[in-house]
Amino acid sequence: MSTVLIARPESGSARRGLAFLAVTGLAWGTTGAAADLVYGATDIGPTAVSFWRHLGGLVLLGAFCALRRPVRPREVRPLRPRLGRLVGAGVGMAVFQTAYFASVEATGVAVATLLTLGSGPVLTAFGARIWLGERLGRGGVLAVAGAVTGLAVLVGGDATVDPAGAVLAAVSAAGYAAVTLLGRSAGQRGEDAFTITLWSFGVGALVLLAPAWFEGLLPQGGEVWRAVALMAYLAVFTTAVAYPLYFAGAARVRAATASVMMLIEPCTAAVLAVVVLGEPLTAAAVAGSVVLLGSITALAVAESRRG
Repeated sequence: MSTVLIARPESGSARRGLAFLAVTGLAWGTTGAAADLVYGATDIGPTAVSFWRHLGGLVLLGAFCALRRPVRPREVRPLRPRLGRLVGAGVGMAVFQTAYFASVEATGVAVATLLTLGSGPVLTAFGARIWLGERLGRGGVLAVAGAVTGLAVLVGGDATVDPAGAVLAAVSAAGYAAVTLLGRSAGQRGEDAFTITLWSFGVGALVLLAPAWFEGLLPQGGEVWRAVALMAYLAVFTTAVAYPLYFAGAARVRAATASVMMLIEPCTAAVLAVVVLGEPLTAAAVAGSVVLLGSITALAVAESRRG
């Protein structure tokens, strides 16, 4: 992973941001399948899995940041005006990941991921309009409308959706929108992508420690080493590698664009759920995924032209 110093959207092209987000979406698309395999291998709950993912990402990225050579001398900036955004991103990250893992356990990988990331763009678009003053434009409105349509097709035609899992997915989507908006706002103000990520993991791990302890912090029974290997994968590739790229990409494009681009994740997750986990492939899943991918393509083209 190369050194990424992200500050303002004008410091890099929108196309580079879209590339960062595409790689992130593909990596995140494997998260639900890995978590489901962890649940099948041993007795451990979603809060503990989320805690270890936060802690593992924090340790790995902290070591990387300690060893890397900065491209330019770091500006010493007061912490107080930055604290609210950094802590808020951490709390949002804890809510996002934990509710998502719980939704996967309740209703399956494909449905949980599509519900979470399908509703995320809508919440992000409204939040960006209210708090960041961002206008979607005609292309953005059509893309978000397409995302909502694809989501409605998928959920409306799938009788396997568990109500509790759907609620957890909506909570996860709210946390995701908060992370997107706070990461975008911090990046616009010159915050380093690794700094945002480290704070998010650190605060998230602290928030999750107590509930994970009561749930059961360590895997018990079954294939413990397999579960440990899968959680290590979650910490390294879907966390320590993917999240800095996500914040780097989010700083270069509009918040709603970042959210819609991440619909690559549910499409990837749906394919893995069918191929790896044997979840049923319905016509609604195929149609909804096609519409979601069409929305991603349309918004990516519009954002590249704007950049």
